Order: sequence, then C-alpha cells, then structure tokens
Amino acid sequence: MTRIIALSDTHLENESLPPAVAALAGSADLILHAGDFVSAKCHAALAALGRLEAVHGNSDSPELKRLLPERKVIEVEGIRIGLVHMASHGSDLVGAEMMAREMGVDVLVFGHVHRPLIEKGKHLLVCPGSTTLPRMSAPSVAELEIVEGNVRGKIIPVGSPACNYLKFAGELSKRNP
Repeated sequence: MTRIIALSDTHLENESLPPAVAALAGSADLILHAGDFVSAKCHAALAALGRLEAVHGNSDSPELKRLLPERKVIEVEGIRIGLVHMASHGSDLVGAEMMAREMGVDVLVFGHVHRPLIEKGKHLLVCPGSTTLPRMSAPSVAELEIVEGNVRGKIIPVGSPACNYLKFAGELSKRNP
C-alpha cells in the first residue's frame, strides 16, 4: 500500500506550514503538490518532509516557475498520476476529464479552484482544495491510497471552515464603525 497526501494552493510566503498539514505530509509515502506554493520556502518545507512531486501554479514565484514544470506524470504501483495546477477554465469538470485523457493518466490531481473535490468517472479527478485560502469549504488536503493496483481517495479537513468574505466584512466594520 502507498499513502499519498496531495495539496494545492498553500499560498504561503513566510508562514510555516499549518501543523496538521505538516503532520499528514510527513507521515505519507509521497507528497503531491498541484501548484501555488507561492514561495520557495514553502516548497522547501514540504520537500523536507518526504518525497515531493510538484508542479508550479499561476501565483508561484519566478524561482519556482523555473524549478517546477507546468505538468507532470508519475507512476506509483502501476497507477499513472497527472499533476497540473489549472485543469479547467470552467466550473464543471469537463476540462479536467479531457486533460486526464490527454495526459494518459488514471488520476488527475489539480488545484486553482481552492475547493476540495473527488470525482470518479473514467478517471479519478482530485482537487485537494486549499490549506490556507479555502473557498466555501474548510482548509483541506486529499489522501490517496493505492492498494494492489486500485486507488481510492478522500478529502481530509485540516482546519475549520472560514468564509474570507465574512472576515473581510468584519475588518471593514472595525475600520468604519
């Protein structure tokens, strides 16, 4: 059995990885990151926890964009896993399904939308969500387990749900009572 922790959209400059994220990633056989680390410091922190496979995202530093590819395919126990930051420009999964087919993978891990999802069709489509800037969800990662050529996934919350709009509105009301 291989246990994989997949992340995306960590968006960390100088902050440390959230402790729950570091613990999950550190206990995994493999760490996948689907882009938007933002800083090389965040990339290095994850790489220090174990084997890291990653791609760059649209918000990553120029240094990371030079270091990491836009797309990547790895094979784990006979399962082909594709990594990409942006899998679709729409809100549906048609683009992600097409990208999985184009990349010739069994599983596509992607980010950018900041909302966790796992969808099983012809391919397993996985968006881990965001560990720090979730949209209408709790901060999260995805866990994939590969056992005897079969892969299954689940979303793991790593914090409480938060609505950034409500936080923003609260900050405005404090400034303008």
